[in-house]
Amino acid sequence: MANKKESIKSELKELINFGRYLLYNEAINKSKLEKKQTDALIKLDDFKKFQNDNPFTQISYQKWYSKSTLVIKQILPDRLDEFRKLYILEKRDNKDITFLTYTISDYLLGLSITRGWEKTEVFDPFGAFSSKMGQQIEILNSCKAIIDSKLSDIEGVLQSELFENELETAKDILKKKHVRLAGALAGVTLETHLKKVCNNHGINFRKKNPTISDYNEELKKQELIDVATWRLIQRLADIRNLSVHAKEREPSVDEVEDLIRGCEKIIAELI
Repeated sequence: MANKKESIKSELKELINFGRYLLYNEAINKSKLEKKQTDALIKLDDFKKFQNDNPFTQISYQKWYSKSTLVIKQILPDRLDEFRKLYILEKRDNKDITFLTYTISDYLLGLSITRGWEKTEVFDPFGAFSSKMGQQIEILNSCKAIIDSKLSDIEGVLQSELFENELETAKDILKKKHVRLAGALAGVTLETHLKKVCNNHGINFRKKNPTISDYNEELKKQELIDVATWRLIQRLADIRNLSVHAKEREPSVDEVEDLIRGCEKIIAELI
């Protein structure tokens, strides 16, 4: 999941840069940047490649807009409506379009607002467009600040569902009288959860492969669990060891049932 997180964050960064370069490219096309700004951009190898691959068109903007909308919907849903309204206003007095109500979709359609016989532009279409797209880019950029917590929430939900499925499987295996196998599966689930809890709290181990007992002792040492919980985990670890070590006696059905119930309790209460 850690690698997946980094991949998602990298894709978000690329999407933000795509939007910025798209806007810069159009500004260059419209001669809206100072020469020193244009020269600085053109010197960038990745920007030159971008210009070749992505000339500013309605299609290139729509590609960026569609992807950005999906990202904001998942990470920053409270600002999704604001993001969309910068692109298009569903309800607007089309007889009196101002700088504020002019949208990106108007610009993409080539709409220019003029007044009088001389057809004088009321405002610069590019100025309105760049202001609106700049706001969109900043909304997308805001996702960077909360993406870690959002991804952690998603990871937590997925992990919780995985644990629930594993424990349900353990119960089913136990019903079929495969006592050791059920205990081993529940034990692995408990160990994985305790490892995740330690990672969440920044607890590191020198030992290459810590055990349930190692996690339990460190959590108690860090005062993240009380004595009652420590004793419960110790008891669950003992049942797990009976399940996985063939030289030990086989655990009873009641013991494995206790292990499964104990896992459910620890997973629900210890984050």
